[in-house]
Amino acid sequence: MSFTLSTLKTTIQDYLESDETTFVNNLNTIILQAEERILKSVQIPDQRKNVQGNVSQDNRFLNTPSDFLAPFSLAVISSNNYDYLDFKHNSFIKEFVTDTTTRGKPRYYAIFDQGSFEIAPVPDTNYSMELHYLAQPTSLTAGGDSGTTYLSTDAPDTLLYGCLLEGAVFLKLDPNDIGLYEARFKESLLRLKNLGEGRDTRDEMRYDSLRTNVT
Repeated sequence: MSFTLSTLKTTIQDYLESDETTFVNNLNTIILQAEERILKSVQIPDQRKNVQGNVSQDNRFLNTPSDFLAPFSLAVISSNNYDYLDFKHNSFIKEFVTDTTTRGKPRYYAIFDQGSFEIAPVPDTNYSMELHYLAQPTSLTAGGDSGTTYLSTDAPDTLLYGCLLEGAVFLKLDPNDIGLYEARFKESLLRLKNLGEGRDTRDEMRYDSLRTNVT
């Protein structure tokens, strides 16, 4: 079983036995709410991304991707070797860089604002960098009627029951019906979370075996 945007909307209406105009007009919102509920509880593969870029000499700031939510790691790449920076609070960076004229190979990084990292020491030359980060996935509602996402194809039951729960609340159905959809949603969410944690464990084992700390 998998869903496109169109087939998911039809299935929601069939389960909840409603084609009321206000309900149908709010189906995109209901789907968005279900996606948000899921993504607050579990990380999915679509959220893990790698991107490479460069930090230039004398520039202590590095822009984050537009879909950036949180970092997993940031590394300096040199001759296929990865030297991982330590993630710190920006107050540490300010204390570390008491002399803004100090230059060196980056060892630490912190979130400076919504769109950039601050790096310390200030780079003494240009460096190639790789960021492994948690991304904001594209919503199913962002595409056309035939569009799909990871949740709609690989976790369709979780997405469906999340939508049914949100839809039942929207329609103000009987509390017993809402409770049923909530129970089904939690069961499917737990399966998805266990699957994700198993994958993360394997990723961490590979990551730990390759990690080299900056010295």
